Amino acid sequence: MKSILHKAETRGDANHGWLHSRHTFSFANYYDPERMQFGALRVLNDDQVSGGMGFGTHPHKNMEIVSIPLSGDLLHEDSMGNKTIIKNGDIQVMSAGTGVSHSERNKNQTEEVKFLQIWILPKKMDVDPRYDQITLNPADRKNKLQQVLSPDNSDEGVWINQDAWFHIGTLDAGISLTYEVKKESNGVYIFVLKGHLEVCGEALKDRDGLGITGADSFELKATTASEVLLMEVPME
Repeated sequence: MKSILHKAETRGDANHGWLHSRHTFSFANYYDPERMQFGALRVLNDDQVSGGMGFGTHPHKNMEIVSIPLSGDLLHEDSMGNKTIIKNGDIQVMSAGTGVSHSERNKNQTEEVKFLQIWILPKKMDVDPRYDQITLNPADRKNKLQQVLSPDNSDEGVWINQDAWFHIGTLDAGISLTYEVKKESNGVYIFVLKGHLEVCGEALKDRDGLGITGADSFELKATTASEVLLMEVPME
């Protein structure tokens, strides 16, 4: 088993006034040749958008784009005709495929919206663009891992064009869980949303990331009340 640790404070920091974004991997003006991606996980942006502000209409192609709101309301519109609001408890996926344009704005004028924007490299190129959004039950992640994304549209959570699985857990202090890797040769990137965890001998805190490869399973232990996102992705 191998691991790579990305401490929260080492992430790229882009503060545009209306947008404060922390980049785990190279993105826009933040470039680190040692931090281009973790397997198929290409982008992990921790975004905070001021009231009434947002990203204007812009294009994407051949990328699986996942949004996970942490607080506030995010208004999404796209060239496929979707106009939706996503908020904490929801998860959204957009398979850009042959090409799609979209915009994302803070629906509220006075409150910030915080969300994770995650890009996964696709398994197949030039698929038909597709949009999906679901509302999850937070009770289903209490002291366990709730699957929120998979490669199978008949499985739990949203599905994407890649052999990837995402799970979210909300753990009380002292709780330990074992994660079983779904596909041999996949790696798992662990991102701490809040709290403190111990994983494979590493002490992790809020917004730390840990990538694990070459493991069939591993244990997570919450040393305080914690919330964690696990992203299993192909490494090749």
